[in-house]
Amino acid sequence: MDENIRKLQDWIDESQNIVFFGGAGVSTESGIPDFRSTDGLYHQQYDYPPETILSHTFFEKNPAEFYRFYRDKMIVQGAKPNAAHLKLAELERAGKLKAVVTQNIDGLHQAAGSKAVYELHGSTLRNYCTRCRKKYPLSFIAESTGVPHCTEPNCGGIVRPDVVLYEEGLDQDVIEGAVAAIRRADMLIIGGTSLVVYPAAGLINYYAGKKLVLINKSPTGMDYRADLAISAPIGEVFSQITVK
Repeated sequence: MDENIRKLQDWIDESQNIVFFGGAGVSTESGIPDFRSTDGLYHQQYDYPPETILSHTFFEKNPAEFYRFYRDKMIVQGAKPNAAHLKLAELERAGKLKAVVTQNIDGLHQAAGSKAVYELHGSTLRNYCTRCRKKYPLSFIAESTGVPHCTEPNCGGIVRPDVVLYEEGLDQDVIEGAVAAIRRADMLIIGGTSLVVYPAAGLINYYAGKKLVLINKSPTGMDYRADLAISAPIGEVFSQITVK
């Protein structure tokens, strides 16, 4: 076993209040594209940059183009949890992992069995009418065409995904729950994120413990802050961990 993996295993064994903070790299091994990798969404060509299309202003002014992009690139149906999702759920069932804080919007942590999940950027699985607040499943958006509208009589409001767009604030209850969990943690594992998206990335500043682990496919600008930094795919790393 690699020395870094052995150290990670030892720390997990001796910890009882682990929190995991994850980004897009957690889901790439499930076939969901990463925004910032060399072949991710930010490196593909569209009439507008993805950051523009996925903004509140663009959604309000050009909803038809927003939904064309959203259905094409943001909805990934049929994706399955990978080794990382499954190991985190196993750690939670063992009573060691107390919370998952995720920047992802795919619901794969819950699909793997995790219960305590703070979704900083919302979820594509939840959708709602902007007028009457009626809730709709992912399939309603995926199977509709053009701008989806509420089916309630005398409503007809636009149905939008419950995801945080650029220019929108994060949910305060989710933020407070995530901060409280990170503050209480005796071990914080950060995985699959380059830690460049704020305010989400700033949450790690609330961790005051001595076991800060950073696992990412490529080195990050935050590696110097970690007590242990591992440059490898997170599913590959977690598949070597045994839950005791």
